[in-house]
Amino acid sequence: MSRRRLFGTDGVRGVIGSELTPEFVLRLARAIGAYFGRGSRILVGRDTRSGGELFEGLVAAGLAFEGVEVHLAGTLPTPALQLYVRDHGYDAGVMVTASHNPPEYNGIKVVGGDGVEVPRDVEEGIEALFWEGKFSTVEWRSVAGQPKRVHDAVDYYVNRVVENVSAFTQRGGGERVVVDCGGGATSFTTVEILKRLGARPIPLSCKPDPLFSSRDPEPTPDTLGPAASLVRSSGAVFGVGHDADGDRAIVIDDRGRVVWGDRSGALLAGFVAEVGLAKGPLKVYTGVSSSIVVEDYLRPRGIEVVWTPVGAPIIARAILTQGGIAAFEENGGYMHPPHQYVRDGGMKAALLLAMLRATGESLSSLLDRLPSYHPIKTKIPASREEALCAVEAVKQEFQGERMVTIDGVKVIGEGYWVLVRPSGTEPVVRIMLEARSEEEARALFERVLRAVKEKCGIPSGGRT
Repeated sequence: MSRRRLFGTDGVRGVIGSELTPEFVLRLARAIGAYFGRGSRILVGRDTRSGGELFEGLVAAGLAFEGVEVHLAGTLPTPALQLYVRDHGYDAGVMVTASHNPPEYNGIKVVGGDGVEVPRDVEEGIEALFWEGKFSTVEWRSVAGQPKRVHDAVDYYVNRVVENVSAFTQRGGGERVVVDCGGGATSFTTVEILKRLGARPIPLSCKPDPLFSSRDPEPTPDTLGPAASLVRSSGAVFGVGHDADGDRAIVIDDRGRVVWGDRSGALLAGFVAEVGLAKGPLKVYTGVSSSIVVEDYLRPRGIEVVWTPVGAPIIARAILTQGGIAAFEENGGYMHPPHQYVRDGGMKAALLLAMLRATGESLSSLLDRLPSYHPIKTKIPASREEALCAVEAVKQEFQGERMVTIDGVKVIGEGYWVLVRPSGTEPVVRIMLEARSEEEARALFERVLRAVKEKCGIPSGGRT
């Protein structure tokens, strides 16, 4: 076999049947089992994606034949599995999910005993075992009775989220909140969380759907159009749209505006700092793909913004080791340390409700206080070498400006910012930017494309 990197930005993902085959999943599961070792306890769960139950069985078999004690949690959000792993003494967890990827994908995410996605060195150890194929076979008596079923993981998660914010949700009650589960694993959790907090959730696509027939699994302004319309027509105070495994929540305000996660994350971080809902150093962590709105809003409030490479595992490890009050991503992921150091869409929905009740203000009025920028986001097909060339082209084009170079290059100028980085999950170069007006943003975008095309020859197409 030709060795290559298996793990992307957040787990191993592939198209079902062509990239993610039974043989591949079984071999990967054996590598995971060999890494954690005979006698370890590993919890396995899945989201609602096609093939999830079959892949769950393959993972369980591969782990068991490496001498692992396997427990099955069934269908649940990724943050629910992560919380259960951490609080019930498991050595690791394996989640069968491709998160926000299109419906034809599935994947494998590995979680450490602390409930956080494993760091890169663990991934490398698993990859080495995968390619070496040096697996053990346990004696037949050792696999008797495998695996064990866990029945309370969903209830445990819902209860813990509610307990975490209940003291801050005493005011109000009966608020309408639209919950777009997209047919994913939050079909079992977010509506129940909001009910227990006294709200009146309005579910949309909250029945498990392995084909995601209502919308694509990734929550974006395009896919959340029906949810935004329902927020407006129902008089809801806000809405949330989840991805397939429930670690993201993109927010819709009471006017039906779909809000990227860096904006909602900045508001929530300011709120938890003000009311003391999160303790620790006044720091927030966010990927370089987030807007400079985060700095504009939080720095005057005495909160330091720490830029990190893109990727939830990287951000989670940063706040776990260095301390802080929050971490978030522009894609809708939000980490609340008093709860757990991972993205959690259900927790984010609960915190939004707590913020609105505590402030007595509408979400739209709070969002309108954020600095205004016009965004442009696109991706252009490119090889790894072409994407790296694009990064260098932008560095040269914007010499003299402030730059963050931990993941591609982020240029921060007066009233604008630009990010150019290779994707960690597909063969494209990602370009994101914002400026004070649409005209300035368009001019900035053309400047970036021109520099990239002249130096690297990358086509100047893409999706904005």
